Amino acid sequence: MLEVAYWGYGLAAIAYLIFGVYAFLAWRGGPAGATLLGAILASCLWALASAAYARTDNPLLFGLCGVLDAVRTGAWYAFLVMLLRTISDRPARWPAVLAGVVVVAQVVSLAIDMSGAAAASPLRPVFAAWLAQAVVGLMLVEQLFRGVPAASRWAIKPLCIALGAGYVFDLYCFADGSLFGRLDTDVWAMRGIAHALLIPLIAMSGARNPSWTVRMSMSREMVFHSTALAVSGLYLLVISAAGYYIRYFGGDWGRALQLTLLFAGLVLLGMLLFSGAQRARLRVFLNKHLFPYRYDYRNEWLRFTQALASAGGDLGQSVIRALADLVESPGGSLWLRNADGRFSMHARLNQPSSEVSEATDSSFCCFLDHREWIISLEEYRLRPAQYGELRLPEWLSVMQDAWLVVPLKGSGSLLGFVVLNAPRAPFEIDWEVLDLLKTAQRQAAGYLERMQATEALLEARKFDSFNRMSAFVVHDLKNLVAQLSLMLKNAERHKDNPEFQQDMLETVAHVESRMRGLMGQLQEKRSIDPPRLLDVVDIARNVCRSKRGQLPKVELKEEIGGSVEVLAHPERLERIIGHIVQNALDATEEDGIVSLRVAGGDAGRVQIIVEDTGCGMAPDFLRERLSRPFQTTKTSGMGIGVFETRQYVNEIGGALRFDSEVGRGTRVTIDLPRGNRGSARQTPEMEPVNG
Repeated sequence: MLEVAYWGYGLAAIAYLIFGVYAFLAWRGGPAGATLLGAILASCLWALASAAYARTDNPLLFGLCGVLDAVRTGAWYAFLVMLLRTISDRPARWPAVLAGVVVVAQVVSLAIDMSGAAAASPLRPVFAAWLAQAVVGLMLVEQLFRGVPAASRWAIKPLCIALGAGYVFDLYCFADGSLFGRLDTDVWAMRGIAHALLIPLIAMSGARNPSWTVRMSMSREMVFHSTALAVSGLYLLVISAAGYYIRYFGGDWGRALQLTLLFAGLVLLGMLLFSGAQRARLRVFLNKHLFPYRYDYRNEWLRFTQALASAGGDLGQSVIRALADLVESPGGSLWLRNADGRFSMHARLNQPSSEVSEATDSSFCCFLDHREWIISLEEYRLRPAQYGELRLPEWLSVMQDAWLVVPLKGSGSLLGFVVLNAPRAPFEIDWEVLDLLKTAQRQAAGYLERMQATEALLEARKFDSFNRMSAFVVHDLKNLVAQLSLMLKNAERHKDNPEFQQDMLETVAHVESRMRGLMGQLQEKRSIDPPRLLDVVDIARNVCRSKRGQLPKVELKEEIGGSVEVLAHPERLERIIGHIVQNALDATEEDGIVSLRVAGGDAGRVQIIVEDTGCGMAPDFLRERLSRPFQTTKTSGMGIGVFETRQYVNEIGGALRFDSEVGRGTRVTIDLPRGNRGSARQTPEMEPVNG
């Protein structure tokens, strides 16, 4: 047994050392914490000396063990006496005096025993002194437990159980030694392990008593898994013992029955370990009996926030799961406003779908909106008067497993609510659960509000895109109608002129082509023509030809020899140049000048320049309003021609520049990069076109 004693006291020394280091790091000052640290240190040294004695059997080490045991006893006595003084306004002096006498008696009796003076006595004084320390220790623990108010005993109860159990073990050990004049080696060998097993209870009391200023905390997950592991080990030991008994007394069937029992036990253990209901029951039990609060708020909040942040595209289910995990619920349903303004099921988790809806002005919704209470359906059925005028809707009363209704109240009115299913294990609803759910629902409501705002923004952007496209189409139609109106106006005077008739046919064909292009854009939601290499001179000629019936006549100046190609959409490039030319015509009197020039720019560039001698534009309009949509100086204009022009010129890598002076005219320069055959080959369906 000395080998068992060596390992037992060695493990106790390691356990006390770890506990002492942790307590020292958590110490925030104060006499109670310092005394506790002293008791832990003395216990560690005592266990270490006992392990050394078990290994060497040296009489001097036995004496050292006795001295350190007395020091350890005195340290724990001092801690208990200090706690007794904190719970009484007029503490009695006898506990401290009695504790001091016992410690002195331990040291004196040990000295007598080591000197051999009491060798002939059947009742060795050292055993009597150690027996007295156990009895006095139990008295101090009993005084502490009785002195603490009943409402506060939960905080001190683990310490009293730990020290009381240790003193009971010592009482048995040294009572046996006093009766027989020697220690039972087996009992003494197990003393170290017995005291080491009490450390978690002492740590638990340290975590429950901040006044000790030793801020200890235990991981709930670690406690949960450790408890599950310990219970599993105990279960396997019981199964093994039962199997051994069956094999020993089962005769011919013993071996078969033992294997059957072991296999069935392992299957049952696996079912229990993977059972969500059993895990929930264990978690509730540990939170209720081992911790001052039911929740580890830091971990719960991190987990809740992570669940909402990682929702992906299904935020509704994530909200249900995050709220359900707080109360061990397997699922539920989320109800939000639908297009009709009623609350309907938006998402569900482990719950059948439902087509019912609830009016926003019903008694149920008004109660959730104004009171913001979490409704316990079980409590409502037992005590409906607590909920005032609340009337549950029929669909909720018949919903299977419905347990809690959690309102989702955002920054404004009621956003929705979550119906949670009954938990896997019995779950008590108290103030702590209600406060946590209320805080969590506001966080969830904030996420849902942002989701709805994002969806509304996307829908608004789609409408904005549609409205912008419609504005461009209306702008083009206005220009086409203007061409047809001008043609009809001139038809009264020139309808018999063959040249006018030819121009009229070309204008109608041009309008028909443009109308088809606009219809294609509306139906296909894309540009009809792909980008291709275009001859800018031919595009300029087409623009001048389309404006031929207007005054002043547009003068085309080709300052580049040969063709000049750019990579663009033919319809769009012709349209934006036509916008600029039309603006120049609108701003210029009939006797003024409007010119369209195609000139060479910097290396690899080409410039399209439109100049007029019209009214010009003010500098502040050029600087602040010209390129913004729906800004114009014309009474009948829409203000999107220049905006579209700048957008498209930038899209194909060009630049747009305006130079204007009030009363003298305007010059608009479109600077574009020249196209080449290499870039054309990189774009599918490209081919050079002329006109």
